[in-house]
Formats: sequence, structure tokens, C-alpha cells
Amino acid sequence: MATYHIRRMTLPEVQRIAVEWAAAEGWNPGLEDATGFYETDPEGFLVGLLDEEPIACISAVRYPPDFGFIGFYIVRPEYRGQGYGFQIWQAAMRQLKNRNIGLDGVVAQQANYRRSGFQLAYNNIRYEDKASGHRLQEPSDHLIPCDRLPIESIAAYDRRFFPTARPAFLAAWLRQPDSRALAWVDQGQINGFGMIRPCRSGFKIGPLFADTADLAKQLFVALIQELPAETPFYLDVPAANPEAVALAERYGLKPVFETARMYTQDAPAIAVSGIFGVTTFELG
Repeated sequence: MATYHIRRMTLPEVQRIAVEWAAAEGWNPGLEDATGFYETDPEGFLVGLLDEEPIACISAVRYPPDFGFIGFYIVRPEYRGQGYGFQIWQAAMRQLKNRNIGLDGVVAQQANYRRSGFQLAYNNIRYEDKASGHRLQEPSDHLIPCDRLPIESIAAYDRRFFPTARPAFLAAWLRQPDSRALAWVDQGQINGFGMIRPCRSGFKIGPLFADTADLAKQLFVALIQELPAETPFYLDVPAANPEAVALAERYGLKPVFETARMYTQDAPAIAVSGIFGVTTFELG
């Protein structure tokens, strides 16, 4: 009789299983996402094995003190509908017990997530375009590479837009190879920052946080202006921020799909009006 059990994944398994399966699902993960994800919570990635063969995975990442985020919920197609996914889902929920849990789920699965206690906060929209030569009219001394700033300062600004402080995640995330991370700094204060990173297809922008729509535009153009012409790029925008939607549409980006941002408790008190690009659907 076949045996099914669930255990934590190693970093190589996160890359080989979770990230590769996400790519096969068309989620277009970043080339170096696995390391940053894993460093955030090395115990947060689970794999379900049937006779030691991986058939399901999920991430249940813990952010101190009391927030968690679920992602990478994938069951291999030939094993769906047999209860294996629900078992690994339950394991993830147990791991995040007593926390406010967030996720970005497929919109069509909202009813299933509601049955596990999740409530809709807002939808996120993925926009897509190809680089076409947008450039800043003139360089700005306010644009500073993030690696020249203390991670504590970046994390303090980031905290406005995320339910809890996440310096460990940001330290790993912002050092991805071949990425570009810029902050807007005025009189020593960060007023916005963003990052663009290489993915299986093209590049993704995330995060893109800013005090105003004009600063978001400056950061957006600065991030994409180095891309070769016709390179695909993506921006994940909260539908609850009309200025973010307007920014995407102003530059001709087209919506390609949506996710439902949901939480098990009250939606966190974050400044959605300053979120012009979601960091990542997998870890928030």
C-alpha cells in the first residue's frame, strides 16, 4: 500500500520542486527567488511524498511575531482530487496556527479558501508589457542603489506596506544577481523604493513602494529603462490602489491575470495607497 507523508524541504528541494513546479504552472518565478524565500524561514517549505516521490508542495512562511503567508500550493496534476493537497494544506495551516495568515490565491479558488477561514481584502492584477525605450527625462540625484543604504532604513520604510518587519527577507531579496534595486532618497529620508529581477520569462518589478504616484513613476521608469528593447516585464498591482492601476495603464501595460489577497484575520493596517507593485505573490 502506498504511503504518503509530509516533511520540510531543503533549499535544493525548494529550487528543484517548488520553483520548478511553479514555473510549469506558468507562474514565472524569479531565477534566484528560492534562496531569498528559504532564508526568510528555512522551516517554512513543505513537500508531500507518496512512496518517497514528491507529489505536492506548499510554503507556510512565518514572519515574527505573528504573521504568516502561504504560497507554492501545488499538487502534481495526476494526483489532484485524491486528498493529498488537502493534507499538505492542513499541515501548512497548523504550522501557522494562531497567526494572521495571508495568501495570494487564484480568484476562482476563493470559495475554498473561505472554508479555511480566509476573507478577501482586495485583488491584485498582474500587468505585462515589453520594454520600449522609456527613459527618465533627466537623471536624478535622488535615485540611490539600495545596496548603498542601510538595510534597517529600507526595512523601516518597507514596514509601512507589509504587515510586519522583514529585514531578513529584504536583505536576501535585494541582493539577487542581475537585479536592480533603487530607492528615492530626499534629505536622508527614503520616500520610495523598487526592484526588478530576472525571471523565467523577462523581468518582474517587485516591490514598488512610494509616497506618491509621481515618485512611483520615477522609480518605475528608472527600473525598466535599462531593459533591452522587447524584453517582457511584469508588474503586480493592487486593484485597491487606483493610482497604481493608472500607472500601469498609462505606460500601456496589459492585465494578464488576477489573484485574491486574503487573510484569516482582519486585513493588516498597511498603506495600500503606496503599493504600486507587490513584492511577490509567494511570500507577500
